[in-house]
Amino acid sequence: MVVADMGCGQYSGELEAPTFGSLLRRLRDQRGVSRERLAFNAGVSASYITHLEKGDRGNPTREVVEALTRYLGRLVPLTDVDQRQLIDLAGLDAGELPTVEELRAVVTADMHRALTLHRPNLAAYVDMRGNLLACNDSWDEAFPGASQDGNMLRWFFSHEMSADVLVNWEADLRRTVHWMRGLIGRSGNSDGFIDLLRELGEFPIFRQVWAEGGVEFAPHVWTMQLRNPVTGLRRKVVAQAGRLQNALYPGQVVAILGIPA
Repeated sequence: MVVADMGCGQYSGELEAPTFGSLLRRLRDQRGVSRERLAFNAGVSASYITHLEKGDRGNPTREVVEALTRYLGRLVPLTDVDQRQLIDLAGLDAGELPTVEELRAVVTADMHRALTLHRPNLAAYVDMRGNLLACNDSWDEAFPGASQDGNMLRWFFSHEMSADVLVNWEADLRRTVHWMRGLIGRSGNSDGFIDLLRELGEFPIFRQVWAEGGVEFAPHVWTMQLRNPVTGLRRKVVAQAGRLQNALYPGQVVAILGIPA
């Protein structure tokens, strides 16, 4: 079985990470407002709006973002998701994303021991791009092949076992792609996800769901239904996630613990 071929049409071309400019253009088009009118009410020039939408300029200032959201919201109220995504994508505090090697290097011996102590519960450290930094044996048993792959998102779409292990694979897939859009916005660094998007774009089902444009923000707690790949028995797991405030890369490492529901 090839997971990437399940129930998909054909999609071509490069996938684009969400950007401040693309979201601004969508929100403006939805409200039927011209660049000139938006610019006038936000106190900037129309050419500046054009440059923002094309991505030709650096990040806008906080004052400009607030003026844009205030005016767009007066025309048609912004959803909480759109407002948060627009602010996130402005990247006011964004920096370069650390490499997976740099993040794996900050997983200390004590952190590895903590993973072992959590057995038989699932436990792992991942980064914002789904790279698996470290995990315990229970995680390996629940998601066969994930450690070898090294990236949970890629495993999700490419490994033949993922659709067997995840009882609600299709719903989980859609939710994961929506979360990914939210994470890219929250990172404020779309460029840091280009390689991952290009890689995941090889899977038609990913391209299909990505094209839908859905955005969600991953909760700290969610539920998964897992199937034992050996026995076939099902179990419900409550996953809890928390960002670690490491001195070198605060918020870039996420600890995930899965406990029986």
